[in-house]
Amino acid sequence: APKWVPRKKRGGGAGDPESDFIHLLCPCRMNQVSLTPSHIINRNVGLKVEGSSFTLDGFPFLIIAGTIHYFRVPREYWRDRLLKLKACGFNTVTTHIPWNLHEPRKGWFYLTANLDFTTFIAMASEVELWVILCPGPYIGSDLDLGGLPSWLLRDPKMKLRTTYRGFTKAVNHYFDKIIPMIVQLQYGKGGPIIAVQVENEYGSYRRDNRYMSYIKKALITRGIKVLLMTADNGDELTRGHLKQGTISLYSFSCTSEFEHSIPQRSINSPKLCFLPHFSFSSYLCAVLMRDVHEMFNASFSLNFYMFHGGTNFGFMGGSASLDQYLPMVTSYDYGALLTENGERTTDGLWVLVSEICLSKPECSAWFLFLFLSQPISSVKPICMEELSVNQGNGQSYGYILYETVITTSGLLTTKNHVQDRGQVRDSGWVYNNNPTLRILVENQGRLAYGQDINKERKGITGDIYLNKSPLRNFKIHSLDMKTKFIQRDLPNIWKPAVFKHRGPAFFLGILRIGNDPRDTFIKMEGWTKGVIFINGKNLGRYWNIGPQETFYLPGPWLRPGSNEVRSPLHLLHPSPLRLAFALQRVRT
Repeated sequence: APKWVPRKKRGGGAGDPESDFIHLLCPCRMNQVSLTPSHIINRNVGLKVEGSSFTLDGFPFLIIAGTIHYFRVPREYWRDRLLKLKACGFNTVTTHIPWNLHEPRKGWFYLTANLDFTTFIAMASEVELWVILCPGPYIGSDLDLGGLPSWLLRDPKMKLRTTYRGFTKAVNHYFDKIIPMIVQLQYGKGGPIIAVQVENEYGSYRRDNRYMSYIKKALITRGIKVLLMTADNGDELTRGHLKQGTISLYSFSCTSEFEHSIPQRSINSPKLCFLPHFSFSSYLCAVLMRDVHEMFNASFSLNFYMFHGGTNFGFMGGSASLDQYLPMVTSYDYGALLTENGERTTDGLWVLVSEICLSKPECSAWFLFLFLSQPISSVKPICMEELSVNQGNGQSYGYILYETVITTSGLLTTKNHVQDRGQVRDSGWVYNNNPTLRILVENQGRLAYGQDINKERKGITGDIYLNKSPLRNFKIHSLDMKTKFIQRDLPNIWKPAVFKHRGPAFFLGILRIGNDPRDTFIKMEGWTKGVIFINGKNLGRYWNIGPQETFYLPGPWLRPGSNEVRSPLHLLHPSPLRLAFALQRVRT
């Protein structure tokens, strides 16, 4: 086992928890300096299990890994984040492939720009990092539906994460596309991938005893030859483990928990330990270093989730369900070693650099709906997933508007059929002397994990009632807030937002910057709830209930001169009508 020797602190100075942690990892890196992608030319057996340890091409190997999600980091910063991982003493990056982002519509694959995972993996090799990859199909990771595409839920009998034919047919088609791309990046073919994770934490779900074997076979038959791993926490370890040809990745928060959670029969097998939810405060970092020190001395390999969390751009963030429904915030900072914008984790200094008034907004969202495409007519409400939009794939994210004519006033009840959040309005318009009732429903993110993911349909999922009578004959508008929708030419009805507007509305502002755009943060003080776009890119959701108050805006997404800032469907009224931009001072 590598020996841990205290070293003199540098950089952050005495008491800097991050510097202490980096020095803790450095001896492990130095002992394995020759076991890097560029040093191993003649590759034979790859990562293997030898007794209670790992070996790489026959040499003892300790995995020191950190997780970075390429899809949560702007492509322009991939190399920077990987170099920082390497500089901290890590030898491996772990990452996951989100099916829902790569195949948002059945048969339509997106594998370029920020979803070009093969380039990310190749870049890891260039900076001398190995790769452990989780291709799914389910990856969890606090994503909408755990990374599964919402169009799967168009099947009313769908049983996610099982050998149900409808699910395996879709998985097979997905794997037929991405696994051949992964095969070429495996260790034996000169690539950096030394292991592949089979699904993710299935022990906590386990609805089908045949499922994990099916996924394993699906990987192997398509050419995956590297070591296979499963990942579960201590309580669910045996339920998610595959008996032959795989090892288990253990998830826990401290050494004492680990010692009590490993099945006795697994004590002599190699340990790759998954450390989630850590923070580099002085106290927690001291506890972490103590535990990591003990693990290194016991020859435990480690993976830190996350090394760099990044951002839940757009609508990718999912939700959790504890005592109540909890949508994920836009930031995925995670208290990791690197901040959301890739800097060292300590308290930063903030400088206000710009404020913009929304000088060319705003147009009432209700009025804007006049210019939408032809609505869908239905006797009963239809949920997002079952709408006949997006070439028959339904609607994945955003908002959905329901209209119906009512003939009387009274009590409106939903019986929990509004998922997740609705605004009700009498439009003031009259049809045959009867007013139109409008209900705007927001999808705040599907569950990322748990036994109820099969039920995660959004919009109005059943009947709603006026005076105990179900409403009928709806016109339904899909408002998925895709870039094409946001950037389309709108009627010339923008006007200065010099007053407090109540209800949903669209807002437009212009941010003018110099010739050297850099990372910044948008402070949404005074705004209530909505989403924000910059130059057509969706930065994510905001909500004044917190806890997030500022929103990361990557420098590469800005351009010299004028930048268009839009807040489509801001719900309720903002006050004051301005945005503040803050720049985090770079440390030297």
